[in-house]
Amino acid sequence: MNTQLNLKQNLDNFEDYYAMLDDSHHGLDERQGKMLNAELVLLLSNHIGDLAVLRQAFALARVNVERTFSG
Repeated sequence: MNTQLNLKQNLDNFEDYYAMLDDSHHGLDERQGKMLNAELVLLLSNHIGDLAVLRQAFALARVNVERTFSG
């Protein structure tokens, strides 16, 4: 089992992915959109199933958010 987070491009088509993500949020209010995102995180985390990989993903996501919102 690979315990490293894959940071290389792994999606066949980013445009289709973003369209699918956008479509899944269509008609939802902000609260429902946040809940949908949380559900997606839980479902995909379960699919990955490797806590070491998930730990890396959560840490990197946090760093990226902090960089985005730090003046």
